[in-house]
Amino acid sequence: MPEIPLVPVHWRFPAHPTSVRRARHAVAESLPHVFRPHLGDDLGLLTSELVTNAIRHGACGEDEDLVELVLWPADGHYWLAVSDPGTGKPELARPDTDSESGRGLILVESLATAWTVRPRPTRGTSVIAGLPYQPGG
Repeated sequence: MPEIPLVPVHWRFPAHPTSVRRARHAVAESLPHVFRPHLGDDLGLLTSELVTNAIRHGACGEDEDLVELVLWPADGHYWLAVSDPGTGKPELARPDTDSESGRGLILVESLATAWTVRPRPTRGTSVIAGLPYQPGG
C-alpha cells in the first residue's frame, strides 16, 4: 500500500506588506516540530523573500489582490509555492554593490535545492522553491 501524502497547506493573504510577517509565521507554525530546527530559518527567509516579491512586483494594486501560499512535502523536500495575480516572470538580477534591492531571488537561488517560475492556469504567476529535509528527523 502506498504511503498517503500529507495534505498541502494553503493560505491567502492581502497583497500588503503586513502580510509578509503573517505568511512567515503561518509557514513556520505549519512545519512539523521535528523539521523546525533544520528548516525553520531557511523556510522563513524563502517565505519572506517570495511574498515580498509577489506584493511588490506581482500585485496589480487592487484592494482585492491576494498572495497565495502552498506548502507541501514531497520527494524529500518541503516545497513552497507563492502565487500572485501578476503576469510578469521574475528573473534573477545581478545588482551592483550600491543597489538597495534586487537580491531576493539571489537568496532564493542560494537556499533552495531547486526553484522555478510557472504561469498559473487561470491568472497570475507562481514561484516554487524546495528545501531538502531528512525523513524521520
